[in-house]
Amino acid sequence: MSPVLAGVLQLLALVAALALAYRPLGEYMARVYTSKRHRAPEKWIYKAIGANPDAEMRWPAYLRSILAFSAVSVLFLYLLQRLQGQLPGSLGFAAIKPDQAFNTAASFVANTNWQSYAGEQAMGHVVQTGGLAVQNFLSAAVGMAVAVALVRGFARSRTGELGNFWADLVRGTVRILLPLSVVGAVVLVACGVIQNFSGIHGVGQFMGGSQQWNGGAVASQEVIKELGTNGGGYFNANSAHPFENPSPFSNLFEIFLILLIPLALTRTFGRMVGSVKQGYAILATMVTIWLGFTALMMWTEFAHHGPALQAAGGAMEGKETRFGIGASAIFSVATTLTSTGAVNSFHSSYTGLGGGIQLLGMQLGEIAPGGVGSGLYGMLIMAIIAVFIAGLMVGRTPEYLGKKIGTREIKFAACYILVTPALVLGFTAVAMALPTPVHSMANGGAHGFTEVLYAYTSAGNNNGSAFGGLNADTQWFNTTTGLAMLLGRFLPMVFVLALAGSLAEQQPVPATAGTLRTEKPLFTFLLVGTILIVTGLTYFPALALGPLAEGLAS
Repeated sequence: MSPVLAGVLQLLALVAALALAYRPLGEYMARVYTSKRHRAPEKWIYKAIGANPDAEMRWPAYLRSILAFSAVSVLFLYLLQRLQGQLPGSLGFAAIKPDQAFNTAASFVANTNWQSYAGEQAMGHVVQTGGLAVQNFLSAAVGMAVAVALVRGFARSRTGELGNFWADLVRGTVRILLPLSVVGAVVLVACGVIQNFSGIHGVGQFMGGSQQWNGGAVASQEVIKELGTNGGGYFNANSAHPFENPSPFSNLFEIFLILLIPLALTRTFGRMVGSVKQGYAILATMVTIWLGFTALMMWTEFAHHGPALQAAGGAMEGKETRFGIGASAIFSVATTLTSTGAVNSFHSSYTGLGGGIQLLGMQLGEIAPGGVGSGLYGMLIMAIIAVFIAGLMVGRTPEYLGKKIGTREIKFAACYILVTPALVLGFTAVAMALPTPVHSMANGGAHGFTEVLYAYTSAGNNNGSAFGGLNADTQWFNTTTGLAMLLGRFLPMVFVLALAGSLAEQQPVPATAGTLRTEKPLFTFLLVGTILIVTGLTYFPALALGPLAEGLAS
């Protein structure tokens, strides 16, 4: 079987598996977030934290709860790392230095999971399982809660109430993420992913020297890292490590986990707003972009030039032979079009245009299908921009799902789409202008610029994947990427929740003959075009200096 055919067949199998899971999971999540009943374990949690799950919140209270919870989470994870040397199960590792501890705490709480450390050489069992893995669940649940709050803004009228953050957080964790993770972890263990608490031990002699590995609860952390679109690897090699991703089947299953919830949330959205066709329109937009990017990536990596690449069957540098080009390309697109950041190959070794596709996937806002929760609310923001543009073209007041998109709403949407590019491009410009950060680059020219642009794109968009080659474990990069991750996560949430509150206060307007039908294929094409044009106008100059220049020169 040719490598190209193998890649296409894996993609078709992935699409089929996602299609089978789409409806039941989407319907289930809709029931979870609309149910009035609380289960016994949830009641115990509410009692322990002193929360009233039945108290409705307006958007400022919902936002304050998110920020307070996240601030406590950052502090707890920071202290856990700083005290690692005194904790049991530390495997003899010392405390994490302050700037790196801040960066890691900000990273995992922001659902970014950017790592400037090698997990197997820095983090003991307690920090890995009691700190990092816990935040994998909680940060994902926070993103889902914000998405559901925005959906309620469309579904409700004449009220500013968006639900209860604590109820949404607990339900997302207990009823959705935990059960799916248990099942997924069993599958990964069956595939050969390790799950233990062994210490450091030697594994034999290689090339005249010894090699050591430490074990860990890898399967349980691997499943939520993918399912929650987190991405932080237990080992430095991430999903290229055989202990995390041992076989082609486990690789395909991990891609399935990455895409599962973000796609199924479109069904949840459609069910909660009372029109599954609206959910299909958002789903069609996500799938169109995802399949298009996957096809482009496979083409760039299989379109080999020169005898060495022809002999290898494509651009195999930096890719695992057990996965090949097709599976590596599918994984790469899935992880950069979502906020996952897990990698099963070395992104810096992709062709120049391949690296550009990875960058562009993140710069779209990771909305196709995007992160858990963040992908849905990001896509809904772009839908509002699209109907606003359509309204300007025909001279009508724009409406979406029966809600008028006025001055206030479009200001919130505009602020949302501007804040992340400002962070990414601003930090990149400063880093390139100062003398010290440039010394961290392993390469010069266009490729070196791409290393820096990729780092801040990954941090600001809460992706977490690394391009490779850049030494990010410096005070400058630990501090600035940490700030980019926190601001890139929580500033957009301010505008999303403010928009949700504004929409919830409106009285729905009836549809007329002139209303744009946002459940039709025409709107899907309009939305895809809006996303590509807005992103292109924002990032094209930076892309032209990096991956485009490198790709055209090769």
